[in-house]
Amino acid sequence: MSRTSIKPQNLPETLVWYYILGTYGIYYLGAQYVFAPLLGWFLTYYLLIQWWNQTEKTTPEKKITISPAVWVWIISILIIEIALIIGHLDFNLGTLQIAKSSFNWWLRTWTLLALFPLVGNLNIRPELIYRAACVLCLQSLILAGIGGLAISILNLDELSYISPLEALGGGSEYYYKVNIFGSVSDYENNTRLQLFAPWPPALGLVGNMYFLLVNQEPEKKWRLIGMIGSIVMIVSSLSRLSILSLPLSLGLVWFLTNFLNPWIQFTSGLVSFIGGIFAPNLLNLIETFKENFYKFRSGSSKVRAALARMAIERWWKEAPIWGHGLNDPRGPASLGYMPIGTHHTWFGLLFTHGLVGCMALAIAMSWSFIDLLIKAQTNQIAKVGLSIFLVIFFFSFAENIDSLAYILWPGLVILGIAYKENLGVCKYAESFSDHSCL
Repeated sequence: MSRTSIKPQNLPETLVWYYILGTYGIYYLGAQYVFAPLLGWFLTYYLLIQWWNQTEKTTPEKKITISPAVWVWIISILIIEIALIIGHLDFNLGTLQIAKSSFNWWLRTWTLLALFPLVGNLNIRPELIYRAACVLCLQSLILAGIGGLAISILNLDELSYISPLEALGGGSEYYYKVNIFGSVSDYENNTRLQLFAPWPPALGLVGNMYFLLVNQEPEKKWRLIGMIGSIVMIVSSLSRLSILSLPLSLGLVWFLTNFLNPWIQFTSGLVSFIGGIFAPNLLNLIETFKENFYKFRSGSSKVRAALARMAIERWWKEAPIWGHGLNDPRGPASLGYMPIGTHHTWFGLLFTHGLVGCMALAIAMSWSFIDLLIKAQTNQIAKVGLSIFLVIFFFSFAENIDSLAYILWPGLVILGIAYKENLGVCKYAESFSDHSCL
């Protein structure tokens, strides 16, 4: 296969390839929140058919074996659905509302966190996703330039419209809102890029994810274009976490995949010793950094802190085990009408699905981290998957990752590919020893 020419070779690759390349076309239709779940469910159906029809004569490269990590995610997402149903029953929300919440919300959000990793068990080459991500980053770079020109130089107002597909429901108007120039002004009068994401911090999240994907592209030209485009997404979103998340995830993955190296252990010990000596100064530096971090866009920090506090208080007093079943549709005016249960995956889970739902996600994430950490010691795709996982984990403390799964799905597919990578004990041992394994 030519390194400069990557083309789909089967139906799953064709759908993945053309969806990523057509992301902006789908966005301007206001159809991402509809098409992405449809893609996930269709490819899942395709996988189940292939899985059911495979026989002993099926070749190894075509044989489908669902990884344990994916099974854990499937079970966890089903537990969240059970918590949703019981939460609705506890608050007498009615059978109709249970059906609406399950179909319009759970099927389009939480399930995607399990379905797209499941899709990764199909014969989809990661190189195809890497190249498609580079092309999307190039498109983003061009549209960001056009949007900046239209708003900054020509002084055009922000133009947007709501897609007619909003009639299908399933979430707020943000999921169906199309911003023509890809930029918005927040309540602090900052102009921020959001492009095909529903809001700027979400663009920062996908920018981090796409940087990790395009960084694996073998062609230097495409890799450079992809990296520039993804960095523009991150920086122009003005999301503080987006800017911190990328170096943190890259640094952590490097350390976690090299911590058995004697030199790394020696250096870590030396740094810990020196850190202990200068601990008071380091604590002061950390506190100063924390204060400056919150002062930058302090209004956002106050709103997020208030939302978190109210979500925890109401969860504990009203529905500690199974949650409320739903987010509040509209928060108080003092919080800009932001619904309680948003802007934080874990607090949102506690509020909507209680301790049961929160534990289900915690178990799935813990399993994924351990699985990817072990495989990343010797496997490059698992290392990419670990980086993506860490970015999603970091953002779970500032966003509801379930509600953004429909734009994170390329990274979720890579996670699925990483989960299915086999790693025998012998191979793992050989990576740290010069001796052959019998």
